[in-house]
Amino acid sequence: MTDNNRPLAVFDLDNTLADTAHRQRFLERSPRDWTAFFAAAPDDPPLARGVALVLESARECEVVYLTGRPERCRADTVAWLAAQGLPDGRVWMRRNDDRRPARSTKLETLRTLSRGRDVRMLVDDDELVCDEAERAGFTVVRARWASESEALKDAQEREGRT
Repeated sequence: MTDNNRPLAVFDLDNTLADTAHRQRFLERSPRDWTAFFAAAPDDPPLARGVALVLESARECEVVYLTGRPERCRADTVAWLAAQGLPDGRVWMRRNDDRRPARSTKLETLRTLSRGRDVRMLVDDDELVCDEAERAGFTVVRARWASESEALKDAQEREGRT
């Protein structure tokens, strides 16, 4: 249920709520195996700090999930969120054919969300997304609690895949 008077708390998924370390190996090979990378997502363990922040935020905010995952991953993503006991919330995903950098796609969605609602915060691990959101005037919490992956950073920026 949505309450249009509550502010929005916007959460990224990969390496913010979901630990992708076990599937990074699919991005470290050439060519990258995107099918296997996303197929392994249902097995992501939750990241305790991210989960705690979602649950805390849900007391005052409507939770929205903003991910660079492609739309074809929706069923697995929604099932994973439910399995973790995370609050219901709209899940914004990338079109299957959208290869723009996450910093572009996510900022576009944040601007759309902010037209009708107060966006209290964005929680994301991608430094470039965070930088762009802050430049646009959004409050950002940088999710620095997952292991960094150079392969994932490169994929987010250059390949527009997550």
